[in-house]
Amino acid sequence: MKLIPFLGFNGQTHEAMAFYAKVLRGNVTSETKYGDMPPSDNMDGCGDAPGPLDPNLVAHSQLEVGEAILMAADGPPSDGAGTTTINIDVDSIEEAERVFKELSEGGKVTMAIGETFWAHRWGMLEDKYGKPWMVNFMKSFP
Repeated sequence: MKLIPFLGFNGQTHEAMAFYAKVLRGNVTSETKYGDMPPSDNMDGCGDAPGPLDPNLVAHSQLEVGEAILMAADGPPSDGAGTTTINIDVDSIEEAERVFKELSEGGKVTMAIGETFWAHRWGMLEDKYGKPWMVNFMKSFP
């Protein structure tokens, strides 16, 4: 299991991740805009965001520095400061579903766990203490 910080921005993801890459001497290894994502039944609005998100905003960005990973995206909209989410990457569908179920007990599911184009399982929740989490079992890409 890996714990990966996930930063939410309000339109500054591309600029911020390039800045972090420069400062940390890493590389942005992935960046996808909402408009470049394939259609998906469970992604419209991405959680509590009203309606579809701006297709020009970044849906996913990944920065790698050695073995360390930092992920980020624009949205869903917040109070202006953005958000920080704890992102868990596990090794199986069963582990993703178990961790998601247990973390969400007493909390609130913001995106039901399911398959996406990048993950065999992905979901978002707020735990009973009000902390945001994402659970992933990633697909392999060449």
